[in-house]
Amino acid sequence: MAEHICGNEEEFVAQMNKRAEGLEMSNTHFVNCNGLDADGHLTTAKDIALMSRELITKYPQIHDYCTIWMENITHTTKKGTSEFGLTNTNKLIRQYEYATGLKTGSTSKAKFCVSATAKKDDTELIAVIMAAEDSKARVRDAINLCNYGFGKCNKYQEDTPEAIKPVKIAKGVKETLKVEQAESFTYIDTTGADLKGMKRKVSMEKKIKAPVKKGDKVGEARYYLNDAEVGTRDIIAAESVKRISYQSAVLDIVEGWLL
Repeated sequence: MAEHICGNEEEFVAQMNKRAEGLEMSNTHFVNCNGLDADGHLTTAKDIALMSRELITKYPQIHDYCTIWMENITHTTKKGTSEFGLTNTNKLIRQYEYATGLKTGSTSKAKFCVSATAKKDDTELIAVIMAAEDSKARVRDAINLCNYGFGKCNKYQEDTPEAIKPVKIAKGVKETLKVEQAESFTYIDTTGADLKGMKRKVSMEKKIKAPVKKGDKVGEARYYLNDAEVGTRDIIAAESVKRISYQSAVLDIVEGWLL
């Protein structure tokens, strides 16, 4: 696959390291594309979690494959066709009711590892186990981590952000600009705080001038829990407004007279 995509393994590994850097996997360095032990081939539990998060959020269909427990594979060559069975090496799929994946691995140096994903209600977690003594230990530790996470995490989910009134815009063909929050706010608390006390404060730019394109940032929504800021979301223009011109100003005056 590496040769098909990049021509050779060396270039593919270079692309792997570049992508890892883009994901802020600051303690990862790839030497090969197969994951086998090699000098300088290093990563950490946090970096594996970052990589796993990118995979399941960008390509959630991966769960359709990594949750298959057993599958028969048909192998066809010039010598003929044969069928053999494959069993998922991630035993969490059978042993943990909330398991949704993701990937196991083991080498003589790394020992037994797993990046385990699990979902309970609307909370999804990633537990990374590295250097377990055997496959049973990595499953046990992953389950313990996930259970701890589900018991500790409390999720605040804003279903639909409260609407914001149109704001004034200067030097535009319109006097006001429709605005909206770019996305809903989600927050995970691990302190046991009462999330019903979550408050939102919207602040707009002091003076918004045309032209403005739909999607431009014009403000910010800040979220507070017990007077402490816990996150922000952008307020964006919900429409485009052109800058007023001499011609459009004259037309507005004429229309005013006619009315």
